[in-house]
Amino acid sequence: MDYDTYGSTAVELAIDLTNADRDAGPDWATAFLRAHDEWFEPGTVVELSPAETGQAATTADLVRAVAVATTQPEVLERLNALLALAHPQPYATDHDGELHLHYARPDAPLMEQLTTTVAMGLSQVVVQHGWQRIGVCSAEGCDDVYVDTSRNASRRYCSNTCASRSTVAAYRARRRT
Repeated sequence: MDYDTYGSTAVELAIDLTNADRDAGPDWATAFLRAHDEWFEPGTVVELSPAETGQAATTADLVRAVAVATTQPEVLERLNALLALAHPQPYATDHDGELHLHYARPDAPLMEQLTTTVAMGLSQVVVQHGWQRIGVCSAEGCDDVYVDTSRNASRRYCSNTCASRSTVAAYRARRRT
C-alpha cells in the first residue's frame, strides 16, 4: 500500500498513541508526547494536566475503537466520533525542506494538535485505503493496533516478533499432537 508520507506518519502517530503504555503511570501521555515532539511546533510546552491526559486517553480509545470495529457502519460511527474532537485548520509548510500539509494550526494547544493530527491521519487511511487496513494483532496476549501496508491486505500481526512467536507456538502445538 502506498500512501503519502505526512499522512502515513500521522497514522503512525495514531497507532503509537493507541499502543502507548498507560500502565506506566499518570505521566504516560506526557512521556509519549515528549517522545513524539517532532509533531509539535518548536517551543511547545509538553506538560499535560490530568484533564489533558484524559483527552489523550480518549483519543487513543477512539483509534482503538476504529481498529476493532467489524463493519463499515461501526467504523464510520467511531471515526466520526474521533473527527468530532478534531479542529483541522490545514496549512502548507516547508519547515523540513519539503512542501507538505499540517492538519492543525501551529499555535493550537498541544492536545488540539495531537487529536487533530491523529484524527486526520487515521481518517485518510480509512477513506483512501479501506477500513480493513486498521487492525488489532492476532497474537495471543497482544492487543496492539497496526496499519496493514501489505499489498494484499493480509497482515494479521503488529510486528514480526508477534508473527514469529505465533508461528512457533502453532508449530509446537502441532508437534505435540
